[in-house]
Amino acid sequence: EEFNEPGRFTALIGFEWTSLVNGNNMHRNVIFRDGGDRARQVVPFTMTPPIGSQDPLDLYKYLENYEKKTNGAVMAIAHNGNLSNGIMFPIDAQYTGKKLDQFYVQQRAKWERLYENTQIKGDGETHPFLSPDDEFADYGTWDKGNLDLSAPKTNEMLAGEYAREALKSGLLLEKKLGTNPYRFGLIGSTDSHTSLPTAEENNFFGKHTGYEPSPGRLEHPFMKTEHGELFAWQMLSSGYTAVWAHENTRASIFDAMDRKEVYATTGTRVLVRFFGGWNYTDADLRSREPAFRGYGKGVPMGGDLPPAAEGKTTPSFMIYALRDPIGANLDRVQIVKGWIDVDGKTHEKVYDVAWSEGRKPDAQGKLPPVGNTVDAATASWTNTIGASELGTVWTDPDFDPAESAFYYARVIEIPTPPWYAYDAFRFGIEMPKDAPTSQQERAYTSPIWYDPPEKK
Repeated sequence: EEFNEPGRFTALIGFEWTSLVNGNNMHRNVIFRDGGDRARQVVPFTMTPPIGSQDPLDLYKYLENYEKKTNGAVMAIAHNGNLSNGIMFPIDAQYTGKKLDQFYVQQRAKWERLYENTQIKGDGETHPFLSPDDEFADYGTWDKGNLDLSAPKTNEMLAGEYAREALKSGLLLEKKLGTNPYRFGLIGSTDSHTSLPTAEENNFFGKHTGYEPSPGRLEHPFMKTEHGELFAWQMLSSGYTAVWAHENTRASIFDAMDRKEVYATTGTRVLVRFFGGWNYTDADLRSREPAFRGYGKGVPMGGDLPPAAEGKTTPSFMIYALRDPIGANLDRVQIVKGWIDVDGKTHEKVYDVAWSEGRKPDAQGKLPPVGNTVDAATASWTNTIGASELGTVWTDPDFDPAESAFYYARVIEIPTPPWYAYDAFRFGIEMPKDAPTSQQERAYTSPIWYDPPEKK
C-alpha cells in the first residue's frame, strides 16, 4: 500500500501458495485486484492442515470465499509444472487419484486464467520429448526430477508438466467434459524471492541471496541428490510479464490479466502485438498502427476468434514485434498451432511466419539459422544480424473449420551470451563445463482460440 502509486507504479497485493505433494511442485501465486481495505479481511491460505491444504480445489474454495466476503476479485497462477513430476496438468485424474470431472475443470478454468510459462527454475513452454519437430524446444530444460529432486522424472510424466501440451490436453478435456480447464494465457516471472527485477543476463542476481553475483556462485550445484544434479549455471535469467492494460493501476492491470491480454518473455523487453480475425491485410500492418486495426477487425492475444466474416473461410493473424531497445535483434517470428482432429487426437505444428533478411526456407520448409555473433570470452555480441522489427499477416494454410484449435506467437531473438558468461568475464573465472556459450531469448504470447461454429 505504501508504494502503490496509481498511474506511476502499481504494487499488486498477493502471496505464494506453496503446495508440495511428496516433493512434486504445485505452487500457485495468488494475486488480488483489490487494495488493502479488502485484502486485509483475509489471511493467506497455507498448505498445512488443518488451517490449509495442498489440494488446489481447497485453494479455489478460499478464492471463492474471498470474493463472496469482500466483493473483490482474485486469481491463482500456477508455475513450475516442469518440477511437478506430471501432476500439474492432470489429464485423467488428480494427484489424489480422483477422476477429473465437470466440477474440477470448471473450477480450474474459473480461477487459473494464466500460467507462468518461464522463470528461473526452467522454461515451461515445451520439451524436446513432447515436441521433437520443434528446433527451439530445448530451452532452459529442467527435467531431472521434481522440485527437491526427491524423485526422478520419467518421459511419461512430461505431458502433465508443460504449457503447450496442457493447451492441447485442454481441447481434449473440453470435448470430454464440456469445459477447457487449460484455456490460459502465458506470463513470465522471476521467482527470485529477492524482490529485484533482475531478469536480464548482464544483471542477474540469482534465485535468492545465496546466488548473488560473486566469483564462487557457479562452484556449487543448485540442487543435488542421488536422482540427479542441477547446476547453478542452469538457472535461467528469466522472466517478465508484459500486460496490455488501459492504464497503470491495480484494476486495469488485473483486468488485462483476467482477459489474458498478456505475454511472457525470458527477460528481454521485446514488444509484441498479436491479433486474430478474418479480414486482416498487409495494409493493416503497413499502417504503422497495428493496434488500431487489430482491435477494430478482430481480437487480441488471449481472445476467442469471432464467427467467420461473410465470405471468409480461413482466419488471419496479424503479428508485430519490436526488439528490446537496448537488447538483441530478432531472428524470427513463429506461430505455434495446436488442434484436435475429428478422432479426438491432438496435434501441434510450428510455423515460421516472419524472419530477418538474407534467408529463405529450404525445400522442406526449414529456415536456416540466423547466425551467431556471440564472443563468449567478452560476454558480447553485435546486432549485425537479425532485424530490429518483424511483422506479418499470416493465414493458416492447414485450417479445418471443424477442428478446435489455438494459436500463439513465439518471437525468437538472435543468439546472445548467457548470464554466466558475464560472470566469467567480470570475475576472470572459467566458463562452466558443458554449459552453452550462447542462447536465444524469446517471447511467448497468450493464445487465440478457435471454436467450430457448432460448439458455439
